[in-house]
Amino acid sequence: MSRINTNPSSMIAQANLSKNNKTLNTTLERLSTGLRINRGKDDPAGLIASENLRAEKVALSAAISNAERADQIANIAEGGLQEVSNLLTDLRGLITATANGAGLSSEEKQANQLQIDSILQTVDRISDSTNFQGVKLLNGNLDFNTSSVSANVSTFRVNGAKLNAGSTVTVTTNVTASAQRGAMLLDLSGVGITTTGGQLYTIEVAGANGSREFSFSTGTTTAQAVTAINSFKDVLGLSASVNSTSGIQFVSTDFGTDQFVSVKVIDKAGATGGSLKVGGATAAYTYASPVTVANGVSVRDTGKDIGGTINGVLATGKGRTLRVASDFLDTEVMLVAGTTAGQAENLGSTTAFTITGGGATFQLSSKVDIGGKTTLGIQSVAARKLGRSDITNAGTTSARFLADLASGKALNVATGDLTGAGKVVDEAIRQVSGLRGRIGAFQKNTIGSTISSLNVSLENSSAAESVIRDADFASETANLTRGQILAQAAANSLSLSNSQPQQALSLLRG
Repeated sequence: MSRINTNPSSMIAQANLSKNNKTLNTTLERLSTGLRINRGKDDPAGLIASENLRAEKVALSAAISNAERADQIANIAEGGLQEVSNLLTDLRGLITATANGAGLSSEEKQANQLQIDSILQTVDRISDSTNFQGVKLLNGNLDFNTSSVSANVSTFRVNGAKLNAGSTVTVTTNVTASAQRGAMLLDLSGVGITTTGGQLYTIEVAGANGSREFSFSTGTTTAQAVTAINSFKDVLGLSASVNSTSGIQFVSTDFGTDQFVSVKVIDKAGATGGSLKVGGATAAYTYASPVTVANGVSVRDTGKDIGGTINGVLATGKGRTLRVASDFLDTEVMLVAGTTAGQAENLGSTTAFTITGGGATFQLSSKVDIGGKTTLGIQSVAARKLGRSDITNAGTTSARFLADLASGKALNVATGDLTGAGKVVDEAIRQVSGLRGRIGAFQKNTIGSTISSLNVSLENSSAAESVIRDADFASETANLTRGQILAQAAANSLSLSNSQPQQALSLLRG
């Protein structure tokens, strides 16, 4: 080395020492934090990906907490409904016990009525007091709000509906196949019940509720036969009427495939009439051609369920009720009877009602949008809302509810209609059981499956973020050893390179 103003070897050693120290510092930082990416310059693309995954993890954790909270809400609602169900069961027993009129004194009936009043008050109290952090669950507070209900709608229920903020959903039904009752005509050919030799004209009539055998003697008018049959209307599940031109018309009480009319001519006893016609209830119960049957042969006609769509989605028909259950709309609509005899409703489209809001909304997804929400409608279980049934009394049909079993009301057990009371309680039990079933399905299938799915997503998101952001300790410890050696070597090289220019002094001393 003959020059001292510039020392290239020292400069090279300094540069490498600086580089090695920087690498060593990076390795030490990663080992001390456990992260491969500590700032944007470490891996810009990796930082973006890992930050997105971190945000997703936080949202997933919040969604899991939401689902667990929803499960607790459902548990509280189920607890209240279970107690209401128990009370309704006791109420059914009291009605049955009170119906044993000859075995009970008026005081005992009044005592049973007092118990019923207490049960109704307790049902209302449970409806008002069941709450979660002050939010009442069973008083209709979590039911959906509706408006513009069509006169063609008898009853309806909204189990679930997804609405954006401030938006509404219009529910439109389109009936493509009308519901029908079972119908049968006993054609007496305009001559009435005419027998010979004092014999009896005997028929067997059956409906969805049961069957009875009727025998009529010579001289019995069609009207008298109809009166005798209708005295068993509730037992049979059908009613009879005089057909002005042909004979006796039998019609099932309700609509649908589980309703039917069956008539068997057991013995005509020489009567001139008695052929049976099956109802094709499309217009005023028009019938197919008469089918003359021998003694002992029965003819049966079954009703039909309604067919159609709700908001363009193919609906399930049951009697007069259309039901659709999808992620965005779960509702059932019962339509009123149409103007054509024998049909449940007129064919065509009906704007049934509009859903304006309400319902219990749960955010069960990490992404906050309408697709990540789940809704549940919880109807009121107050006595004035439960058990709606159409009860006919003295020729007048009225909608009755559980509250009508209270003292002084039409269905009280002391002096009221016990048969109607039984129907109302049975319907109330069905409604409460159905609501419990829906909440149970929501817990098991929606919440349970959602929590499992979210946990898997959280695990996978955590693993993905770990691959991108976490430090590989095996690799980093190897880098640490390498960095330490290189840093020491660079320092020694710098020391040697700084000592080389001193050789020029030997020339001066020479």
